[in-house]
Amino acid sequence: MLFSEVYGAYYNTLFKLLEKAVEGELTPELMLEIVREEGFEESVLTIPQALKEQTWPLITSDYGTPLEHRPTMPLTTLQKRWLKALLSDPRIKLFAPPMDGLEEVEPLYPADTFVYYDRFNDGDPFEDPGYIKRFRCILSAIRQKRWLRIHFEGGKGLCHSWRCVPYKLEYSPKDDKFRLISANNRESLSINLARIKGCFLMEPCEEGDYRPKAMKKRKLILELTDDRNALERVMLHFSHLDKETERIDDTHYKITLFYEREDETELLIRVLSFGPVLKVIFPHDFIEKLQERLKKQKNLRAQD
Repeated sequence: MLFSEVYGAYYNTLFKLLEKAVEGELTPELMLEIVREEGFEESVLTIPQALKEQTWPLITSDYGTPLEHRPTMPLTTLQKRWLKALLSDPRIKLFAPPMDGLEEVEPLYPADTFVYYDRFNDGDPFEDPGYIKRFRCILSAIRQKRWLRIHFEGGKGLCHSWRCVPYKLEYSPKDDKFRLISANNRESLSINLARIKGCFLMEPCEEGDYRPKAMKKRKLILELTDDRNALERVMLHFSHLDKETERIDDTHYKITLFYEREDETELLIRVLSFGPVLKVIFPHDFIEKLQERLKKQKNLRAQD
């Protein structure tokens, strides 16, 4: 519960309030500010009231606290084991997270516990030393806002050189691959990290070197019929994409998804997997590709 983004919010809010109370800095105004920042919209109506009425006897009427020392939130053994399991994932290791305090902890589960049945088998080589080195070089360029020179293999096997400002790293669960989203003053480029054979940090970026508008995403408009929890399933399935949802009536919704060009094939497959509950409204070329894929499937079945 402490790790939950939802349920853990109350613990974190009270932790911040008690910190300020122990230091003698808590005021009514600061209390409301902390609750708004750490809690939910309705928290300003519940948390201050519970503290004022002593339902939660943690803050006194003069905004002090019975506590004598600064509060702490130590991790339980179960939480440490869970963290160790997460940090043992080779994809997370790419970010070089600190392992302090977990050296002697056994992971809660081994890496091969989960079997992914809907993922391609040619994922990135996350444990390859060269891949790790290039990943961290790109990550440094993003964090330090520096230009980057990359050498990569093109679709026809030719080697290319690209001087760019790295915008962000994206991970595709379906492909099990990372890709670099980058741009320079002329154009943008999205490239799988496994195709990058070398990269080098260059000079710091200046104001105006990179404009995010160059990374314009494609738009897909769907009409959903909420049958058998379809809305919940679609929201979960496309949770990694930026989206807008508009209610049409009790059972129909308009959903707008924003995606990168490289994700189009994966998106086609995912939309088809929902069958008649999802109808594509826009764009027309996406509809044509859906129809073409359905015709191919029909022909294959006819041959069988």
